[in-house]
Amino acid sequence: MNAVRVGAIQMDSRPDRDRNLVTAARLVGAAARDGATFVALPEMFNLLGDRATLRAGAEDLDGPTQRWAADTARELGIHLLAGSMIEAAGARRFNTSCLYAPDGRRIATYRKLHLFDVSVPGAEFSESSTVSPGDAVVVAPVPPLTLGLAICYDLRFPEEFRAQGRLGATAIALPSAFTAATGQDHWEPLLRARAIENQCFVLAPDQCGVPAAGPAWHGHSLILDPWGTVLADAGTEVGHIVADLDLDRLGEVRRRLPALDHTRPEIYG
Repeated sequence: MNAVRVGAIQMDSRPDRDRNLVTAARLVGAAARDGATFVALPEMFNLLGDRATLRAGAEDLDGPTQRWAADTARELGIHLLAGSMIEAAGARRFNTSCLYAPDGRRIATYRKLHLFDVSVPGAEFSESSTVSPGDAVVVAPVPPLTLGLAICYDLRFPEEFRAQGRLGATAIALPSAFTAATGQDHWEPLLRARAIENQCFVLAPDQCGVPAAGPAWHGHSLILDPWGTVLADAGTEVGHIVADLDLDRLGEVRRRLPALDHTRPEIYG
């Protein structure tokens, strides 16, 4: 099989960066020992808490979290997606993912485009009171994949993933802190839809557990193939999952059902 093994990390991050980085190091190391050459962490993996905690814990891209990620990628010899964190960029704040190459170089930076300003029972949050939205669709090489980068609530906006596909994406990474209130009905169906309609692999590392304050997280980090088949599910506990992404299967799906060749952007943009 012409395949690449990837891993997704599931965490219960808290308002304690040092604790969270110790957990992340353990789980990323375990995924690498299981053969994953690309590993993705969840949204806010380094620090998760209320609005004041997030703003106070914001870091620039040369801060301790990103130095940890660069060092970890280099030490393990893997591509590592540092889930997301609150980035301090001058006076502004962003919800930002950074992708690192096996030599520790940062090769892509993605700032979340769609902010979670929602009032659903059990999932009330105003993300725009903490961060600003990004302004760019991002894809990056993770050989043999071309990876589209997105974060959590972006999942509900299929236009972003179609734009990634036009840039050559063969896989999507979606670090998340998806609430249990919406996740029980929407998480897997939306992930399967993004995989199916874009005929690509999807890696969705998520937060899990019930924090002392704020919403409960859904868990169930998933890895899916281009047919929408779930290859691995992390359940509801802290841990990691790995799966082999069959590149021949990707080609077969796109040849047998050439939907991507039938899009008409000249009509609908």
